[in-house]
Amino acid sequence: MRRVECKKNNTVRQEKLDWLAEKIGYTKRFAYYVGKRCESSTIKDVADELHLDWKTIKNLEKEYMKEKLVRAGEVNPVKIGIDEVSIKKGHSYKIVISDLEKRQPIWFGGIDRSEKSLNEFYNSLNSTQKGGIKLVVMDMWKAFENSTKKNVADAVILYDKFHIKKHLNEALDAIRKSEYARVSENDRKFIKGQKYTLLSNKENLTLDGKKSLKLLLFANKRLNTAYMLKESFGQLWNYSSEKWARKFFDNWKASLRWQRLKPFEKFANMIEKHWEGIAEYCRMDDKIALGFVEGFNNKIRVIQRRAYGLKDQEYLRLKILTCKLPSIQ
Repeated sequence: MRRVECKKNNTVRQEKLDWLAEKIGYTKRFAYYVGKRCESSTIKDVADELHLDWKTIKNLEKEYMKEKLVRAGEVNPVKIGIDEVSIKKGHSYKIVISDLEKRQPIWFGGIDRSEKSLNEFYNSLNSTQKGGIKLVVMDMWKAFENSTKKNVADAVILYDKFHIKKHLNEALDAIRKSEYARVSENDRKFIKGQKYTLLSNKENLTLDGKKSLKLLLFANKRLNTAYMLKESFGQLWNYSSEKWARKFFDNWKASLRWQRLKPFEKFANMIEKHWEGIAEYCRMDDKIALGFVEGFNNKIRVIQRRAYGLKDQEYLRLKILTCKLPSIQ
């Protein structure tokens, strides 16, 4: 490679060759081979296979992932999903933004789940990109709502039904705990160890699980009532008319009267406060796959386990943003 003296800066520079990787000593073709291998194997496994240091493999994979992002081009999302991802213990979070139509992540960053962190995403977009966002799916987290209303005021906000279901399950679990504390020692044996059985979808339970659930609901009237209310709430998402959805919710809320189910009453009040963002689901002509955000969260946890011990946040960001992109051929 030729060395060129720059008289303006009084420095000597080396010419760049298009077919060389950023890490001198390896070709781009080899870097891309390493990157493709790392899509299905750990860094350590690829390093052992190629007899190279794992840091070298990691750097070559990062170059491969950067090239995938370059080839993917500029993002122009219309419908986005916002979710937070736990990075480590101690309430350490990152925010992940997904394009719900293309079903792929488009941004990963921030230092927590605050309004300021989400503003970083919106600030990375130009005015055309911001104007193109028509729908934002999120949890009922005030910081996300405030940032979205400030940056893309014309976008419709829709609260993710999977997060709402999570809040409902937490309310049911709170009732389970209160019942365990209330009943006699003899009746506790029906409740103890049944958290998974009570909170799971009935169709996901084994035959033994279904028997345990039946016995639990027969033994405790209040848990039986709470479980039936939890199961019936799912009907809300079947309505295409906001009027009928609202009528259903009003009836569901009225059925809580005299039941002494404080966690459910608190849940119902939360739904009341956020009704506009929930009712939007009924108004949508094109029902998007809201389960993608929740499913992708599981995908991120798999990536985190494979990258266990790595403190390189840029590597994790690249790994998440490129995991749904096609391989470089």
